[in-house]
Amino acid sequence: MRLRTDDDIYRARLVYLGPPGYTLPIHLPYAQYGMFVALVPLFMLAHYLITFRFDPFPAWEIALAMVTTSYVFRHVDPDRPARVVIRTALTDWRRTREPAVEQRDPRLVATRIRVREELVPNARR
Repeated sequence: MRLRTDDDIYRARLVYLGPPGYTLPIHLPYAQYGMFVALVPLFMLAHYLITFRFDPFPAWEIALAMVTTSYVFRHVDPDRPARVVIRTALTDWRRTREPAVEQRDPRLVATRIRVREELVPNARR
């Protein structure tokens, strides 16, 4: 007897294939397009705040948005959506898990070793 799993739900992805009649060479989920479109103006604003110049073709900003989008979606799966990955990255970036005050580990030092004769024969000669 074979049981059907719920893997079909996880395989169903909302993918934009391109305009009718013209299929794109890559198939990306809608969420990746949305994140890319949101990141390009953000990187353009950051570039403008640093250099006070506006580029007519934002090549570096597009490249950074592509790399950031691909990095975020590398960690996305059906059980962990993109917003959770971004929230985790921001939380880990702002906080460290190390204690603020250094704590010493307890020392485990044997001050005296006792060997019983019934366990080790010929221990005392």
